[in-house]
Amino acid sequence: MKPVDKRKTGLIAGGVLLVALAWQTPTASLEIQMHDVTDVAPKKVEAALDLGIAAVSLLVTWTAKR
Repeated sequence: MKPVDKRKTGLIAGGVLLVALAWQTPTASLEIQMHDVTDVAPKKVEAALDLGIAAVSLLVTWTAKR
């Protein structure tokens, strides 16, 4: 392999590596807020699922009976 070919191969590999590191996973964020606006400490459930190729996060809030 010629030195020029090695340099081109290295530049292409470096470019592919940079693109792979900069790639962001598509994420969906769902929020269901059913709590009273005056409630300073609403009950909540949070969940997240990350599959590597996509991610989903869920937040559900509600007001507990007093």
